[in-house]
This record gives sequence, C-alpha cells and structure tokens, in this order.
Amino acid sequence: MAEVEKETIPHGHDHQKNSANEAGYDDKHHEIISSSIEAAHCRTEAEPASENKKEHDHEHHAHAGHHHDDHHEHTHDHCSDDHCHDHSHEHHNHSHEHDDEDEEIIDDDPRLEAGNDSLWRVEGMDCAACARTITTALERMSGVENVHVSLTRERLTLKADKSRVSPEEIEKTVASLGYRLHKIDNDQPLEQQEEKYWYQTQKGQAAILSGVLLALAYIASTFLPHLSFWFFTIAALAALLPVAKRAFAALKNGSPFTIEMLMTIAAIGAIFINATQEAAVVVFLFCVGEVLEGVATGHARAGIKSLSKLAPKTAWKEVNGKLEEVPAESLQIDDIVLARPGDRLPADGVVIEGTSGVDESPITGESIPVTKTINSKVFAGSINNESTLRIRVETKPSDNTIARIISLVEEAQDAKAPTERFIDAFSKVYMPIIVGIAILVAIIPPLFDGQWREWTYRGLALLLIGCPCALVISVPAAIASGLSTGTRHGLLVKGGNVVETLSKVDCITFDKTGTLTKGTPVVTDVVATEYSENEVLQLAVALERESSHPLAVAIITESGKRKIEAVSVKDVKAVAGKGIIAEWKGKPVFIGAPRFSGDYGVIGQTLQKSADKFESEGKTVVVVHHDGKAIGVIAMRDEPRDDALAALEELRRLNIEAVMLTGDNKQTGEAIARKLGLAVKAELMPGMKVEAIKELGKNHIVAMVGDGINDAPALAAANVGIAMGSGTDVALETADAAILRNRVSDIPTLISLARATMLNIKENVAIALGLKLIFLLTTIFGITGLWLAVMADTGATVLVTLNALRLLLFKK
Repeated sequence: MAEVEKETIPHGHDHQKNSANEAGYDDKHHEIISSSIEAAHCRTEAEPASENKKEHDHEHHAHAGHHHDDHHEHTHDHCSDDHCHDHSHEHHNHSHEHDDEDEEIIDDDPRLEAGNDSLWRVEGMDCAACARTITTALERMSGVENVHVSLTRERLTLKADKSRVSPEEIEKTVASLGYRLHKIDNDQPLEQQEEKYWYQTQKGQAAILSGVLLALAYIASTFLPHLSFWFFTIAALAALLPVAKRAFAALKNGSPFTIEMLMTIAAIGAIFINATQEAAVVVFLFCVGEVLEGVATGHARAGIKSLSKLAPKTAWKEVNGKLEEVPAESLQIDDIVLARPGDRLPADGVVIEGTSGVDESPITGESIPVTKTINSKVFAGSINNESTLRIRVETKPSDNTIARIISLVEEAQDAKAPTERFIDAFSKVYMPIIVGIAILVAIIPPLFDGQWREWTYRGLALLLIGCPCALVISVPAAIASGLSTGTRHGLLVKGGNVVETLSKVDCITFDKTGTLTKGTPVVTDVVATEYSENEVLQLAVALERESSHPLAVAIITESGKRKIEAVSVKDVKAVAGKGIIAEWKGKPVFIGAPRFSGDYGVIGQTLQKSADKFESEGKTVVVVHHDGKAIGVIAMRDEPRDDALAALEELRRLNIEAVMLTGDNKQTGEAIARKLGLAVKAELMPGMKVEAIKELGKNHIVAMVGDGINDAPALAAANVGIAMGSGTDVALETADAAILRNRVSDIPTLISLARATMLNIKENVAIALGLKLIFLLTTIFGITGLWLAVMADTGATVLVTLNALRLLLFKK
C-alpha cells in the first residue's frame, strides 16, 4: 500500500462530500455495466471482415473456428440460439434514418460537430427561437459555415475561416442579439455550468429595472397626475431599450420576425396612441415572462447537469509510492488511485487490490451494494462502502461512464422528432400570418367606422399574440423531460424521433437467449453410446474451448466441474449456420444441432429419442459426431428471466403483440414460449430473423429487443432497435434505445414513457394553439387588450414548460 504523504487524510465522508444524497440521484439512476470499456465508443463502423474470417454455429449460429496448432489466429464470431458475438468488434452500420440535424461526432473532439473547429458556451438562451436567431445571424457572416446551436447544451459550434472572420467578430455579433459567448478551447475540459439565479441574468436584471421604473411611474403619477404620460413613457422606453436593441440587431442579421421586434412595435405604437401606462406594463410583463421562460428552461436542463456531479472533484493518486490529492479531471489511463470507505470512485477502472461492497445506486439505481474484488470493473460516481480499494484507471475522465451518458442524452435532445420539425416549419409562417392579420385589423375596419385609435390598439395587441415561443418549445421541452426521466430509470433513447416511433410500436420481437432468458445455460444431461459421457465432453470442449458463447461456456463449465481435459483436435473450422467440424484421430468430428447432424453422419435411435425428449422439455441440444456417426448428445437449459413473464403481461395490457425470434429448434422455442405466453418463430437463420421482422412490419410498427451486438441486422431492420444487456458501450451505438439495467420489465416502462411523452406533446400543442386562438378572437372583438395579450403569450410558454416538467415525475 502506498505511503501517505500528508499527516492526515480526511475521511471520505467529510472530505469529498460523498453521500449519495448530495448528488441528488440515489436510486434514480440508470445501470451502466460495460464489459468492453476499452472499446472506442465513438466508432460505429469498422474495417470489413477479412475474407478468411471463420464462423461456426450451434443450430444456425456461428461460433469461431479455432485451429489448435502452434500458430493460429482466432476471429471470434460466436453465434448460438439467438446470438452472434463478433469479437472482432466490427459494428454494423445502423440503417435507421435519423434527423439531418443529429450530430455526427468526430474523434478529435466529441464536443464538435463533424468538420467544425470552434466551440462556445452560449449564455442567455431560453427557447428555440433564441437558437434560431443566433443561427440565422451567424450563417449570414462571411467565412462562417456549418453553424449548430444547441439549446439544451447551451453550445455553439461552427467552422470559421480565420482569414475572413475572427472569434471576436462572432462573439460581437451574438452579443448584439443579447446573448453571451464563452470560448472553449478544444483541449479545455467542458464542465457543466451552474445555472445562475434569475436575478443574476441579464433578463432578470432587465425585469427588475422595468419593475422599479413602473413602480416609480405609478408613485410619481399619484403626486403629479398631469405628468403621468411622461412618467409611463420614460418607464416604457427605458425598459424597452435593451429589447429594441436586440430586435434591430436581429433585423440587421436577417431575422425580422422576432418577439423582440413585435414587442418593440407594440410598445412604441401604444405610446403613439397615448396608451403609455399599458405600454409600460406590457414591457414589464414581457421582461417577467422572459425570466420565467429562463427559469423553466433551466429546470429542464438541471436533470442532465446533475449527472456531472456524481463524480468527485478530487482523487487520491499514487505518485512514487505516496498518495497525493489531485483533481479528478487530471487522471490518466493506468494511474493508480485509492478509494477509502465513504469515497466516491473518481474514475472508471479495475480493482487491483482489496475487496469491498460498492454502492452503484447513483449509477444503476440498484440499492444492494455489489462486492468488488481484484479484476472487478468499477465506475466513476459509485460509492465505496466497506474497505479501501486500489484501482487502476481505465478511461479518461472525459470518457468515463457518466460522461458518455451525459453526451448521449444531450445529443439525443438535439435530435428532432417529426412532430417537432413540423412545428418548426409551421411556426416560421405563423408569425408573418399573425402580423399580416394585425395590419389588416389596424387598417381595414377604420375605413368603415373611423375609429383608428381603437383598431390600431387591437392590431398592436394582435402583434403580441404573433410570437410562436410557446408553440416552438412545446415539443423540445417535453422530449427533454422525457429523455431525462428515462435516463434516471436506466432507459436511454436516441432522440425525439425514436420517442415518437416508440410511442406507436404495437409489436415487439424478442431475441431469446440473454434477453427473455438469463443467458447462462447449464448442462443438464449428457447421453453417450459408444464412448463415455466424459469422452463426449472432452471432444466437445476441444471444439468449444476458446469460445465465449453461452452454450460453449456451459460445456466448458461442466467439463471443469468434472475435471475433464480437452483432447487435441486439428483443422477446426466453422460451417456457417450449422456447427463446427474438425479432425480427431484422423477421422472427422462434428458438433451442432440435431437437425443438421444428418449431413455429417448417422444418429442412432437411442440418441435421437434422447434429443427429441430434451427438446420437448425446452432444452437446447447439440450432437457430437465422430467418424460419420453420432456418439453423444449434450442438453442445456437456459431458464426464462424472473421478470420476463410479468413484463410480457404488461405489454399485453398495453395492447402490444410480443413475438420471440429464435434460431433454436421448434420444440425448445415453443416450450419457452408456452412458459412466457407469447408467439414464437423458431429455427431462424440470422437472415431469416430480418425477413421475419420485415414481414411483421407490413402490418405493425415493430421494435426489436436484442443485446446490441448479437442481433445487429435484426435491430437495424426493425422500426426501433432496443439493446439490453451488459455490452453497454456497443449497445448504445448500435441501437436506437438501450435498456441499461438489463431487465425485461423495463421494456413496457420504456413504451409507457414514450407514450406519456407524446401525450404531453399533444397537450402542449393544444395549450399553445388554444390560448393563441382564444386571445386572437377576444382581441379582434375588443374583449382583451395589450396586458392580457402579453400575459397570454408568456403564460402559454410557462404553462407548456411546466406541463413538460411533469414528465420528470413519471413513475413506472
């Protein structure tokens, strides 16, 4: 153990504030269990498979062929029942079409969109219109390309030609619109910024100023009523000045129709028709409304930002045999850190010394501590409960589990749903239409009744109804809340487009092994004829010994229990879709499913009856052949997951059809299906699963649930691919959604959350358009005026945001 450099090291409970409650997440977070931390998680494509890649199958699944000689290579492409584990990590290219605005991450800096070279944090955005105004202004600048503004991440990225435009010019342009840019260097750690209190923001201070001026105007008018026109005019204009500056800056930069411009016209128009008191009040209410929008948007961002607080700020690192307290963000791969009882783990890594119970509830939501010992993987943000652990760091702080989850969720929030794209397109024409109606209302009726002041007043009120903020934010606010809630429940969804499709799913297809079943089969029976059971296992292990496939592991484990050594075989080769062949004692050897054994020799009546009996009991059977005849059968059972039956019943209550797709034999598949009460399509080759999904897709919106690697083609063929299991890094890349807690019961939760989110969106659109329509009519008929018009606009935006925040209270 390293020597302690300082005289005293404060206990972890006091020093790093490591209680689960301080991070605010306790049992609300998702499970992150990754068996391939080293995998480059930004990669979604790999080099093509080599032409001599070896495959072999149990029944129809390819296991890796292994040449057991002194010089050999293994390309592990394991398939059995329903799984194809490609250990060469050649990830499939997902075929789902995502929003054009979805981010493409580059290796150099995952915070930048592909091809971009400049990054800023944006301060002051509180609705989608803000992001659009900034985008429009920057796209008009010479030398600026590929502008991307993220409201949820408060981030701006772009590609700038430094010879034509400087960063200072970009910052000046955005500042003229009322927002602040904070440059972030590419090698600078990107920390989540704390939300400012409302009174610390520019808009908050503007609201305070406006309120003070309005109050002073009322007080002064009480004592000098004949000067009230000037008091309210000064209050209105002083408060309107920063709003008008933003309006004309936006106009100059190509955005004539902004809420700031409408407010400026309405306030100045009100002053000209001698409605100065209303002008001052309207400007004040507008400023208050902007503050409320900012507060509500801040709450929507808070769920993701709080994730970053899970990892401690400092770590105890071993340096030359001594312990030094260093910033956690400075840790490098292969550093050795010490985690004492009560400490939060500062990095993802592997335990190299010690045994302790680790509370992973801040990450996984599981309340029971997990025992960690040498070679156990641990994750940043987990809490060490019992004794000291020495840990070797395996990922950079910017690439640890928490950072990846934050990045994925933030990217998902920027991926637009079809509904959101429609709303955005509609809002672009909505404002000009309302402005046109306002002009007509102000001009045409007075031509008949001569009441110019009255109709001008109504026209000005209509201008305030023309702001589409509530409508524009109705979808992204709900999507952001839904994604944040999903993250707390271990459900990751890649954007609003996926949420919308999930809400429409009416058929879910399941991979069997490892998804509906536990994925840990055990050998239950070995039947031999000419050879002993142990000799049959010796031969089976010789073909399976380097595979990590569940069936191979089951055979290897059983052989280990019996203390059986594998025999020496030659020329091990995979026979795609059927099994493995090799040579032993100069004679051919085959292992595979009973239905293929006829191609490699005779299976006797005794073994055939045994195989049929085992399959009727729901067991998976492999036959071992030697020299053209079967010498034994091995039966294995993989039990259904404990929560599978309840989860499928819940799906039926949601009116969703469930179908199990398996490459296992028909009898075994039907036996499992009977236990779980769902339909089954058995004896499917990998390509046949894709065809089965396409056939179901003719009449259904289909989701496919697999482990993210094994069923890549099937996941891609479905309308929505849902990955579950332990291969988290790859699962998050290959599927549209991921069930991180590895529970079947989370599937109906995911569907319910998607449906709740879409219902919330419909409610938001109804609130936004309904209030606009009501006040459009009441304003035209003179029932309501400027005050209620601006309150309707602000109120609709706040109501929509608050309604979206209700999704944060979603319960399973």
